[in-house]
Amino acid sequence: MLIEIDFSSNEAIYIQLRNQIIMGIATSTIREGDSLPSVRQLADTIGVNMHTVNKAYNVLKQEGFISLDKRRGAVIALDINKLKALEEMRENLQIVLAKAFCKNITRDEVHELVDSIFDEYL
Repeated sequence: MLIEIDFSSNEAIYIQLRNQIIMGIATSTIREGDSLPSVRQLADTIGVNMHTVNKAYNVLKQEGFISLDKRRGAVIALDINKLKALEEMRENLQIVLAKAFCKNITRDEVHELVDSIFDEYL
């Protein structure tokens, strides 16, 4: 799995790392049961502090994307809680759709965009 961090981005490094791991899962680059690199190994590879990687892994664990195993380290283990995921998605989409509405983006344009993004994961 290739992780690319944009050190000039306003987005926190641990969030960039989290998002790229989620994208890796969604695109099947990494799959359920796969082990992620150790905190130390990934930190050395991408050139960040170990605490940054640890924070990303902890967020992924809290969100139900990985489990932390003493023997295997961080392992992709999806927590299937669809109702919770839908509620979180609703909260996140509300502000995104409000911004789109303010910019005169139509419902059809939103649907087209969502469909094209969703198709990337099939």
